Amino acid sequence: MVLEAPRRLVRRELSLPGLGEDDALLRVEACGLCGTDHEQFTGVLPGGLPFVPGHESVGVIEAIGDRAAANWGVGVGERVAVEVFQACGRCDACEAGEHRRCRRHGLGDMYGFVPVEKAPGLWGGYATHQYLSRDSRLLRVPADLDPVKATLFNPLGAGIRWGATLPGTSDGDVVAVLGPGVRGLSALIGAREAGAGFVMVTGCGPSDAGRLQTASAFGADLVVDVAVEDPVAALRRAAGALADVVVDVTAKAPAALAQAVALARAGGTVVVAGTRGELGTPGFRPDDVVFKELRILGALGVDTASYEAALGILAGDRYPFDLVSRRIAPLDEVGELLVAMSGEGDSVAPMHAVVVP
Repeated sequence: MVLEAPRRLVRRELSLPGLGEDDALLRVEACGLCGTDHEQFTGVLPGGLPFVPGHESVGVIEAIGDRAAANWGVGVGERVAVEVFQACGRCDACEAGEHRRCRRHGLGDMYGFVPVEKAPGLWGGYATHQYLSRDSRLLRVPADLDPVKATLFNPLGAGIRWGATLPGTSDGDVVAVLGPGVRGLSALIGAREAGAGFVMVTGCGPSDAGRLQTASAFGADLVVDVAVEDPVAALRRAAGALADVVVDVTAKAPAALAQAVALARAGGTVVVAGTRGELGTPGFRPDDVVFKELRILGALGVDTASYEAALGILAGDRYPFDLVSRRIAPLDEVGELLVAMSGEGDSVAPMHAVVVP
C-alpha cells in the first residue's frame, strides 16, 4: 500500500528485487501501527510522498545474500523483527551505539519513510515483502512467539528505553506515566523492570477508561483520569511524594507537559517521548523547570538492547498481553484501521493495531 497523499493509500504492484551478497528480502507476516503511522496518513508528519509506510515489521527471511547471512547471523526461513533505523555501523555515532544517529542514514531513510521511487521501493511494512538493505538491523524473534504479538517489540522497546534506561530509573523510584496507550503501558513495564517502587499512569476522559483498567492489570499502583482528578494531589496522597521520573507519551495533549513538570519532584527527570503533533504547551512555565532544577530529556528512538529486552519479555508470561485491545486488518483495510486507531471513527480505538498482509 503506497501513501500517495494524505489519507490516500493505494494498492500498487511492485517487482520483487534481485539480491546481491549483502541484502535480503523479508516476507512480512505482521506490521504494527502507532501514532506516527496516523500522523503520516493525515499529513501531520510529512514524508517523501509517495512511499510505503510501516516501520514495525516482523516476518520471515525469504531470500538472503551470503554475506548478509553471515553478518546478520540469520538464514532463510528464520523469523526476525526489523529495527526502524538503518545504520552503517562504521561512523562515530554507530561505533558509540547511537545507531539512530548514524551519519550516513539518520532520520532521512527510516523504514516506512523512504520514497517509493528509490529502488526497489519496498521500504515499508504495508506490503507482502520488505527489502532489507545491507545497513538494516535485524532482531531474532523467538520461534514460539506469535508474529502479531511480536510487533509489540517496537513500542515495548521504546517503553524500556524511555521509562527506564534513558531517565536512569532505579529501585524504589516513584514514576508517573502520562498517556495510557500502548507506549504508556510499555513505559510502565520498563519502569517495573527497572525496579520502580510506585508507578502511576494517567489518562483523560471516557475513551481512556478501558486503557487505565489495562494499566492496572499490568501492575500500575495508581491510575488517574486527569479530566476528573488532579494527578499531582492523587500522587501525593497515594505515594507520599512527587515523581522521581515522569514519562510523557501523550499524543494530541498539549497541556501534558505542564502536568509532567508539576508531577516531578525537585531534581527529578521528565522524559518527553515521541512526536507531539502540537505546537502549543498551555500552562507550561519555564520558571518551574528552573525552580525545581529539572532534567528534561527528549526521546525519539529505541536502541538494540531495549528491543532485545522487549522480545524477551514478550516471549515470557509475566505480563497479561492478551488483555491489550487489538485490531488486525489486511492491506486493503489499513486506511480504515488508521482512522479507527485515531478515534475518528465510531468504534473505540484499539491499543494495538496490526496489518497482516
